[in-house]
Amino acid sequence: MALLQNNLLTRRKEEGLAHAGDRFKKWRYLNLHRSHCFCVLENCRIFAFTARGGNMNCTQSKLHIMLGNIKFHNPTKLYFGKDALRYLAKELQNYGPTVMLSYGGGSIKRNGIYDQVMQVLREAGKTVVEDSGVTPNPTVEKLREGAQRARQHAVDLILAVGGGSTIDYAKGVSASAYCDEDPWEKYYIHQENPTCKIIPVGNILTMVGTGSEMNGGSVITNHGAHLKIGKVFGSQLMPRFAILNPEFTYSVPQYQMVAGFFDIMSHILEQYCSGTDDNTSDYIAEGLMRSLISSTRVAAKHPNDYEARSNIMWTATWALNTLLKCGKTQDWMVHMIGQSVGAYTDATHGMTLSAVSLPYYRHIMEAGLAKFRRLAINVWDVDAAGKTDRQIAEEGLKAMEGWMKEIGVVLHLSELGVQPEMFDGIAQGAFICEGGYKKLDHAEIVQILQESM
Repeated sequence: MALLQNNLLTRRKEEGLAHAGDRFKKWRYLNLHRSHCFCVLENCRIFAFTARGGNMNCTQSKLHIMLGNIKFHNPTKLYFGKDALRYLAKELQNYGPTVMLSYGGGSIKRNGIYDQVMQVLREAGKTVVEDSGVTPNPTVEKLREGAQRARQHAVDLILAVGGGSTIDYAKGVSASAYCDEDPWEKYYIHQENPTCKIIPVGNILTMVGTGSEMNGGSVITNHGAHLKIGKVFGSQLMPRFAILNPEFTYSVPQYQMVAGFFDIMSHILEQYCSGTDDNTSDYIAEGLMRSLISSTRVAAKHPNDYEARSNIMWTATWALNTLLKCGKTQDWMVHMIGQSVGAYTDATHGMTLSAVSLPYYRHIMEAGLAKFRRLAINVWDVDAAGKTDRQIAEEGLKAMEGWMKEIGVVLHLSELGVQPEMFDGIAQGAFICEGGYKKLDHAEIVQILQESM
């Protein structure tokens, strides 16, 4: 692994990628100038990436399919509940005097969370370096700006206050502040791991959905290249602590709230809709989905229902904290297509997923019919009596569609600003994964996009 990365790095320094002016030339260059693909350890998941014809292929390794070969480690300490913020002072004792406070467009100032956090920081005697303006799809320009600021002020802790985008951004800054290479090229294009000093990250969650509060994922958007790429760092980049108060999510607008709800569902489905073995993780996934369905139906009508919002927050964390996928293959094509849509439209992440999910799952259903039958019966309570497996599976997806309409997520890409002339570029920008029931080609992705309109 190390040798392979060193070889890639040497090639890049010697031959360079400066000539690769568009997003696809980089993929083609990498494929043309190497004899092996490079591997990325995504927590417990291993992918091998190759680029062919402008598409990125991720071939899942068989190393972690058998349950006996699991390695699980998650160092994030969680504080959950209405009084969770009181533990921030205790955590701050573990870090030096300078804290970078990262947040978005100012909603935490309007809802009072900013003042609460600042009071704790002042009482702890911390010097605060503010880093505001993190966008819902954090950009590579903002990443470089934040990394420079963190290094300039010798930051000891990055405290991300916000949702998944803010936390994703904080992890990227953590790995980039002392990186002497371009972080976009190193971490996101080449999927390399940090070899430099990293800055610890903590977070206070104000919007649920991504699970970023307890994993190593960092998704960054490069609008110039029409690319939105995720890098999953190892456990050293997972937040050291996460403060989860469901009441902090009450002020999130309805649109963003329900988008987060579907993001949670998509995370679970991406891990569930794969494999043919009798895997404990699938039983956990079914329970999480049933809890999510029940709670989101309440929260969509009563956003300040504490029980519903707390159950959703807890489900979001467990949906993507690396436990659920242990011992499993995984799909992730909905995310790959959705992220490529986001690179073109800057649309809300959860809505890009909801818009493409039903066409995608209908497209692959036949290839994974047994699992879709199980999903219909165990999660959507479809009565199987007198029906074929296909009929049962179709009813399950119909029930899912009904739930999506009930909570109010987007079902059509046209609502997100997608135009038919974007299809080819979106399809080319989508990583092609092989962990699901069907490996897509470019034409199939275009077809799914068409059916998503």
